[in-house]
Amino acid sequence: MSIASNVSAIRARMAGAAKAAGRDPGEIQLCAATKMNDADAVRQAIAAGVDCCGENRVQELVLKSSQNAYAGAPVHFIGHLQTNKVRQVVGHVDLIQSVDSAHLLQAINAEAGKQSLIQNVLLEVNIGREASKGGFAPEEILPFLEHIDEFRNIRVRGLMAIPPISHHSGENRKFFQEMLQLSVDITEKKYDNVSMDCLSMGMSDDFEDAIACGSTMIRVGTAIFGARDYVKLHQT
Repeated sequence: MSIASNVSAIRARMAGAAKAAGRDPGEIQLCAATKMNDADAVRQAIAAGVDCCGENRVQELVLKSSQNAYAGAPVHFIGHLQTNKVRQVVGHVDLIQSVDSAHLLQAINAEAGKQSLIQNVLLEVNIGREASKGGFAPEEILPFLEHIDEFRNIRVRGLMAIPPISHHSGENRKFFQEMLQLSVDITEKKYDNVSMDCLSMGMSDDFEDAIACGSTMIRVGTAIFGARDYVKLHQT
């Protein structure tokens, strides 16, 4: 199937999941996870109507930006971001979804200050409390946000999570529900520079469960572009 056909099929599934949950499908955005897909594939996804593109790797972001691949859609950074590469991302993307530590947020805030801009970010939550993953522990988020006004050049627009790999349908709903409750708790606190506009959760294998639990943005790669060539990934 073509990229356009895949996007159409995903949109239909999104709409079905939203309606089953009593939600408006228009509340949920589709972020195309464009890792290891070239500029032409990205352009096809944008033409097919994805809401935004999400890059995992700084070098791909820089290359595809130089090729004008993202014209017509916002671009987000959704992968692990090293502090020494912050300069290449801040001011070049509409949203950094993967802010996984106070140290990284400090670096983003400093670079945004140098550029005299406000950088929109999501805080990444290690919702499965997995030792192999980065991110704030769920219990760390509220105490951390008590001091968020120290970061004058960022705006927290919501939360992002990558739950543990699931092997059965519905297995990750408990994590998605915990994320939704955390976003509700944050909203009630009315922190400065914080809004819960975006709850980014759900990927190719579990986005319908995520939508049922309140996701406002799903990040889909394989279901749009097909399987990635991970041999090529490790060679680059």
